[in-house]
Formats: sequence, C-alpha cells, structure tokens
Amino acid sequence: MAFLWPLGLQAAVFYEVIDLGTLGGTKSLASSINDAGQIVGAADNSQDYWHATLFDPMVGGKNIDLGTLGGRESWATSINDNGRIVGNAENSLGYERATLFDSTGNGHNIDLGTLGGNESQAWSTNNAGQIVGWAETKSGEWHSVLFDPTGKCNNLDLGPPGSDFNGACSINNSDQLVGFVGYTRVGLFSAVLFGPPTGIGPNTGLGTLGGDNSVALSINDSGQIVGSADTRSGDYHAALFDPMGAGNNIDLGTLGGHRSEAESINNWGQIVGMAHDSIDEYRATLFDATGMRHNIDLNTVIDSRVAWTLRGATSINNSGLIVGQGVNPQGQLHAFLLVPEPATFALLGLGMLYLRKRSK
Repeated sequence: MAFLWPLGLQAAVFYEVIDLGTLGGTKSLASSINDAGQIVGAADNSQDYWHATLFDPMVGGKNIDLGTLGGRESWATSINDNGRIVGNAENSLGYERATLFDSTGNGHNIDLGTLGGNESQAWSTNNAGQIVGWAETKSGEWHSVLFDPTGKCNNLDLGPPGSDFNGACSINNSDQLVGFVGYTRVGLFSAVLFGPPTGIGPNTGLGTLGGDNSVALSINDSGQIVGSADTRSGDYHAALFDPMGAGNNIDLGTLGGHRSEAESINNWGQIVGMAHDSIDEYRATLFDATGMRHNIDLNTVIDSRVAWTLRGATSINNSGLIVGQGVNPQGQLHAFLLVPEPATFALLGLGMLYLRKRSK
C-alpha cells in the first residue's frame, strides 16, 4: 500500500536550500543522495567538461572530481548507503561506459563493460553492491543488464525475448529491479518490473495511464514503483505503478500543466520529481501519493528571498533530504540540497511514527 504522508504534515515542511557548487565551472546536477547524506551527480570543470562528482554537502568547497575512464566527461548516477558510486564515463576512444567510481577521486575507476557492443550505462546500485543499467549487444541492440562489479565483463543480459531495446533503471535492497522494455518496430516502450536478476524472468508489465508508453524509474524497499506514463489524453504524467501489473496505476498529476515525471521514492513513500506548472515550466515537485493532486511545488516551501528556481528534484532519502537542480541567484544551473528546517524535523518524526502505528 502506498505510504500516504499526512497532508497537514507534508504541507508544514519548509526547507533550507544549499547550493552544492561545481568543479570550477558554472553548472552542476545532483542525481542521488544516500541515507548518510552523501550526494553524487556531475559538475563542469574549468575546461567546461562534465565530470562525475561527489558533492560536499557542508559547502566547504571540497567537491571531489571522480574522473573518467580516460575520456573527457563522466556522470555519477547512484550512490548506495555504503558509499559505492556508479554512473557513466567516456573512455579514451570516446565511448560511454558503465563505471564503478573510485570515491576518493584518485582515478581507480572500473570499466564495467558491455554485452558485446561498444557502450553501456549504469543507473542504480543497491546496498549489496548490485549494479544495473543497460548495455549494447554485439548486434547493436540495447539490453538491461546486471553488471559484474569486478569489471571482468561477466555481465548478465536481462533483456526479455522479443524486445530490441530495454533497460533497468533502479534496483532496491530486495533485489527487485524496474525499468522499461521497448519495441522499435512499433515505436512503443513500457514500464516493467523485471524478474529476479537471473536473466530468466518472469517480468511484469506495469502498463500506462491510458496511453501508449511508460517507464519505471525508482523502486523502494517495499516494492513501491514510480515513473511516468502517457495518459489517455496524450499528456505524460508521473505515476505510482501497481506492482502486480493489474493496471491500478495512480496518476500523480502535475502542478497545473501537461507533463510531470516522478524520479524517486523513499521507503516512507515520499515521491519527488518535476512537474509543469500552469505555464508549462518545470518545477521541482513533492507528489501526493494518493493521486488527489495535493502536489507541492518545492519552490513554495523555501525562503522566497533566496531567489532560487528549483527545476527538478531527482532523489529523496529516508530522512527526507532532497537533491536536484535549479537556477541559483546568480542565474546558473546548479545542484541543490533541500534540508528540512529544524522546526520541521519534529513533524517528520511524527509522520514516521504515524506510519509505524498504521502499519501494525
């Protein structure tokens, strides 16, 4: 059952905005925050190249450049609670490869290989160190994959038969993984809950919101799944998927516009992402998991005097800390960290106590 955060508590939470800085350039993006508060993403350096970054949440100017695989650019996509970081980096030939990063920044990064082709991408790692994403096959198709973390390329092809492009986007600590399967010949893709990471299925199609396409982007340890899907009217909305595949998906709506995307769900069922407002501009969003459209534009729960525009939230941890990207007061696209103000931590605790009581 979806965690239905008490609406009064959700509305009462206000946040401090922390600018996570760059690597000497002008831009940065945050993609993942773990329960220890460690944050990864990417930032540009003084040469205007994007590099995978372990951000300093204390804003002490100690962001760590995680390097590449010999190429120019890289991006970190996920960090687990043990501090293991995965993402993608260019090698010396210019190919993008799934990468296990050296968190010290000393450059001992591991190329996770492919499925016989040239390129691959890693998108998620759980606390057991399992890494999922997608990779190119010898025939040029893209398949979901469970990567060999040693870099010896004993990668497991999870692609379902008949699908010519598919990918795993998230794996939880129960070894459940979600993503999408696609069929180029008909131009459609669909959200899926993959079977156990053995490559033998069975997989569960998660459907849409009445339209043609969908993608699952995040699964929490309770098996709740979020992503986005086409609606019957042709819009593209954030969705809380029915994990049984019975089609009882919840349309999470927008902020008054036509598009939204749910990027992350924590173990308390809090969902963040981005949604169009009434003038179809993306705003970082905390979604109402009931589907009653009591969504919160995160720009309305920060101090308006700080002159930030929060464009998208990408990850929320189990303490309610949120990361994403927005336009800072200097007009630059920067990664941010949202921290509940001290007065609201007590409310967060009450909400968690409320959940525990309901779950008994």
